Amino acid sequence: MDVIVSTAATGGNPPATTPLPATAPTASAVAAAIASRSLRVRTSSQSGGKQYGEALSEIQLCPSVMSEGTRKMLPPTTETIQTKPFPIRGERANYVNSPHVIAMVGLPARGKTYISKKLSRYLNWIGINTKVFNLGEYRRHATDAYRSHEFFRPDNEEAMAIRQHCAELALEDVCNWLENGGEVAVFDATNSTRDRRQMIREIVVKKMGYKLFFVESICDDPSIIEQNIMEVKVSSPDYRNMNMDEALSDFRLRIEHYQERYEPLSEELEKDLSYMKIYNTGEKVVVHKHEGHIQSRIVYYLMNIHITPRTIYLTRHGESEHNLQGLIGGDSNLSERGRRYSQALAKYIDEQQIEGLRVWTSWLKRTIQTVADVNAPQERWKALNEIDAGICEEMTYEDIQQRFPEEFKARDQNKFAYRYPRGESYEDLVVRLEPVMMELERQGNVLVVSHQAVLRCVLAYFLDKSADELPYLKVPLHTIIKLTPVAYGCKVEHIMLPIHAVDTHRAKPESELDLDDSFDSTVGGSPPNGKQIILNGSNGECRFFPNNS
Repeated sequence: MDVIVSTAATGGNPPATTPLPATAPTASAVAAAIASRSLRVRTSSQSGGKQYGEALSEIQLCPSVMSEGTRKMLPPTTETIQTKPFPIRGERANYVNSPHVIAMVGLPARGKTYISKKLSRYLNWIGINTKVFNLGEYRRHATDAYRSHEFFRPDNEEAMAIRQHCAELALEDVCNWLENGGEVAVFDATNSTRDRRQMIREIVVKKMGYKLFFVESICDDPSIIEQNIMEVKVSSPDYRNMNMDEALSDFRLRIEHYQERYEPLSEELEKDLSYMKIYNTGEKVVVHKHEGHIQSRIVYYLMNIHITPRTIYLTRHGESEHNLQGLIGGDSNLSERGRRYSQALAKYIDEQQIEGLRVWTSWLKRTIQTVADVNAPQERWKALNEIDAGICEEMTYEDIQQRFPEEFKARDQNKFAYRYPRGESYEDLVVRLEPVMMELERQGNVLVVSHQAVLRCVLAYFLDKSADELPYLKVPLHTIIKLTPVAYGCKVEHIMLPIHAVDTHRAKPESELDLDDSFDSTVGGSPPNGKQIILNGSNGECRFFPNNS
């Protein structure tokens, strides 16, 4: 993939560990050493600088016995939870100091809506309040039933007036939403002329004072365009009453009407705009004058996504010895049933004959043991380790409730934001997993074997679940969750291998049981052969495999 950046963002590399001089250390030297990535500070054998020497000596101590001044200088560790970047309880951290509008650009069937929805899902997952405003929905609401491509002719003055009015209404809603707490609005439209982009800039930047970033999707690969038309466009509400051949013909004529007036983003004629161009779904990327943290993250994310068909398999480790005892965390071995699941998983994967499969696990023994017999290249990710329960590691929930009743109560009140003392929160876990998700977006077929809290975060990303829903997503033991990305979402299948296991799911307090709970209740039993259940009427499918063991 080619990447062209016309204006690089400023910034420096993180400093390396700073060795202390042989003479008395200066205040800046001490600060640099303490702020560096390592706490292994080289102490001086020479006398002098009593104040800083005492500070350096204190660094070797447990933070709980340090002076307050020294403790404040430490970087965040599991021993200094008060210095972590997120509050222990409360709202998600705010990354956005100014509202942003991300305006799509491009001809129809170039993947603008796909990019819009995927970008919105990612930004919401990392805690940035994002919403997509699709101009097509405004046009359909403002007009009668769609009749033909004639509506999009450049010389159809009446239709052009309607389309312009719809664009103004959509931008008004964008600004109102940002005024009332929104952080990033994605304006999903063709925005294919310089006049339209100038209108957007006048409203968003000059009138409202927001930041504006254009994302243009350019595609000249006929196979990609045809695939997009077949998968998405002919099934749109516009073509509900047309057969496929009529819809295909009409839509291709619609594209021709847009091409008559299409003006790609121009570095010479629109030099003041911030934008990126994506060619053929990531074959080449051009970035021009991106501004700030949010736009940098958007560029990085969009450079990593692709549309290659693939399947992602998620599963927890087999049942562990700690699972049998009701203990959370730790690094225990598999139970006897967990080892049987390991064998059943390897057999299932072998039967699927998955091309180019890669296997990712955490560093913990129970995940590595689970894939011991899987015949595929394997990688170990420390970032896939289970959530750190801090002082509550290797305790039961009953023990926690008895010994730390206030902590137990606080976690139930806001499970996503709650951080275990000297441990992690789900919010921390999302931050830890972001590099994993970026790499997962670049991959083909992958089997991820990890842990309950981690896979909840992964599922929330792919299924667009909120922070409130995330900590209560069900990820049963001895179940494979098969994710197949489709046009604007993800198809989900739950494949239960018939090995008995304990149920470790803890429901949201005082919440009504939903249909999914009947799914969880069967985890410990022997499911009937060949039975299929559709969960919640969605595209989630639960499949039982016969017990051949």
